[in-house]
Amino acid sequence: MPPIQDHPLRYKLANELHARPFPALGAPCRAIHLAIKQPVDAASRDRQLDLDHLLALLDHHGAQHPQPGATHYSGQIGQHFVKWEQHTEFVTYTVFLPGLGERAFDPADFEVFPADWLRDAPGARVTSAMLRICEQGDQSDICKALNDWFVPESLAVSSVLDDEAVVAGDFRIDPAGHQRFAIFVRPGVGERRAGRIAQRLCEIETYKAMSMLGFTRVGAIGGRMGEIDSELTRLMEVMAGGAGGETGVEEDTLRDLLTVSAELESLSARMSFRFGATGAYEAIVGQRVEVLREVRFHGRQTFAEFMMRRYDPAMRTVKSAEGRLENMAKRATRAADLLRTRVEVGRSAQNQQLLESMDRRAALQLKLQGTVEGLSVVAISYYAVSLVGYLGYPLAKMIGLSKGMLTAIAVVPVILLVWLMIRRIHHKFGGDPGPDL
Repeated sequence: MPPIQDHPLRYKLANELHARPFPALGAPCRAIHLAIKQPVDAASRDRQLDLDHLLALLDHHGAQHPQPGATHYSGQIGQHFVKWEQHTEFVTYTVFLPGLGERAFDPADFEVFPADWLRDAPGARVTSAMLRICEQGDQSDICKALNDWFVPESLAVSSVLDDEAVVAGDFRIDPAGHQRFAIFVRPGVGERRAGRIAQRLCEIETYKAMSMLGFTRVGAIGGRMGEIDSELTRLMEVMAGGAGGETGVEEDTLRDLLTVSAELESLSARMSFRFGATGAYEAIVGQRVEVLREVRFHGRQTFAEFMMRRYDPAMRTVKSAEGRLENMAKRATRAADLLRTRVEVGRSAQNQQLLESMDRRAALQLKLQGTVEGLSVVAISYYAVSLVGYLGYPLAKMIGLSKGMLTAIAVVPVILLVWLMIRRIHHKFGGDPGPDL
């Protein structure tokens, strides 16, 4: 019996779950992280440019290339290990360096990225971070290092993963232009676990920065949204105060409402992707913080508390703007529908009045036509009687009738004949049957 046929995508889908393994980090070591995004339309960018940029870095270090069309890559570049990932809107580079170096968070570590390579990047830096991974010593030594390396006012520190490590960061950009994170791992912690912690911190910082793009976009459109809201409120007041008003005024108001509604729909379309992306990035940040399983360290605020105090309000602002924009669009649509109905009812009433006026005019015209046709019967009959008289005068002399008597005898038959002729004409052409005698 032949084996069952596999779906063409079976292996690809199964391998996708294992395509981006966590790095294995042996303390002590360092890591540098870089996220690059095109400023405009990043989701529809040419992805090949990202891959070409990676190949340029690999060629600089003489490293092996990934497969064509790859969306992730891990490999050695000299003495270092690089991890590259391509995402919907951005790409990330994470390089792991052995040892701790001569000074903590030395900007020289970023020289693994050549200056001309950074200059030719297909996009702009969204964030960059430096991580310092070392073994735990005395807690007093950890506290002293934290005071030396970070800004105390915004420092977040916690013990994570059942006290396997202490992580710290202040989410500030240092003078060299990078964020700083420290990881103090307990002796004996596995390299994979240390790698997962480092990866989580890089993801928290990257997705935090990406989600904050939504906050800046909301700030950019906030003023215009306020203007549109005021205009919409004014138009609603005009509608409320103009019930039963002139149709022309209502049509002008309807035109303004449709203009506002169109602008709101355009704004919603432009912001739809950013709102959706911001919500997704926020969820990832929350999930990455949650899986750290934080425990407070020496009374310091945890990463979750830092996000609750500093990050969550920004995300609530984005959600509020999204809801406000959606509600404004619905209000404009409902108002336009209501006013359109009012205008149509007004037009129907005008059309009814116009039809009634046309009916009255048609009736008057019909009466006038009957009167004119009655007079025409008289006029035609008059001339017909005259013609009959001229034709009958010689005969009248022969039988001894006078002109007056002949004319009197011809009047009734001539009038009857003319009336019948007019009725026949009207009947033939579908008109009024003609005047009654």
